[in-house]
Amino acid sequence: MCNSKINGRPVLQPAGNRVPIEPGRMTKKPILKPIHSSPPLSPKSPLNLNTEKSVTSPANVQKASKKYSNSNVSVVLPLDSFSTDTAPGSIAAAQREQALLMHAQRKMKIAHYGRTHAKLEASKIVPIDHSSANATVLSTHEEKRCSFITPNSDPIYVAYHDEEWGVPVHDDKMLFELLVLTGAQVGLDWTTILKKRNDFRSEAFAGFDAETVSKFTERRIAAISINQGMDLGRVRGIIDNAKRILEVKKEFGSLDKYLWSFVNYNPIITNYKSCRKIPVKTSKSETISKDLVRRGFRFVGPTVIHSFMQAAGLTNDHLLHCPRHKLIN
Repeated sequence: MCNSKINGRPVLQPAGNRVPIEPGRMTKKPILKPIHSSPPLSPKSPLNLNTEKSVTSPANVQKASKKYSNSNVSVVLPLDSFSTDTAPGSIAAAQREQALLMHAQRKMKIAHYGRTHAKLEASKIVPIDHSSANATVLSTHEEKRCSFITPNSDPIYVAYHDEEWGVPVHDDKMLFELLVLTGAQVGLDWTTILKKRNDFRSEAFAGFDAETVSKFTERRIAAISINQGMDLGRVRGIIDNAKRILEVKKEFGSLDKYLWSFVNYNPIITNYKSCRKIPVKTSKSETISKDLVRRGFRFVGPTVIHSFMQAAGLTNDHLLHCPRHKLIN
């Protein structure tokens, strides 16, 4: 047991309770630093807060207030709602200060910008320009076409869509022409074939008269292949198809009656909403293709025949939102 003094009085203490202090070494009481739950405020903030005045005495709490000033707006915030038992530098005091800052900034923004993000000003009202309104109507009309017609589409292709594609055809020469064009566009695109259409009609295939084309010689066939840049076998196939058309005319009276009999002389009306839904071939095109092949026609696969049916109007594959869908019907 050791004698020790507490408040000047001798007290007996066990020796194990005493901690020896090394000579020359003094113990320091640790200093607890407040932990801020939010970033410290910058001294350059537009709202200059004096943190020393954030806590007031109980007597002055009801009267105390802070005034935050900016170049155009001043905000006065009462401090009577803040607790008086928060010690300076504590976490609660820092949170109070941060909330006070955010509240003051919000009031300044409302005073400067208003509560609505956009206001209608009379000076910004512009009278309606009828020319621009008409242009908007035209552009809307263009957007309503079938989706494969884009602003970058060639005008000849747009005209073909607006005037010919899907329109029922009953002329034998035109049917022969469309059969040739749909077969020639395999591996190419319609724009390229449509640009060669006049040359095909006037120079190569004698106006698509089946009787005249069926009499072309090998020399003429070779010349067409060279001048039009077509495969020699494909040109020969067109000549053979002209001969088969003459046979069909003898049996059915016309190519028109033969082809339209497959659809009961009425076009097939489809209701596609997207080009992705339009098939490349159908059961009907497969049926026609098989019969044509049986009769000796060449280059008349089901995909080519379905494209021919679309071009000749045997089927109306314009999309529902396209104006041509209703006009053709």
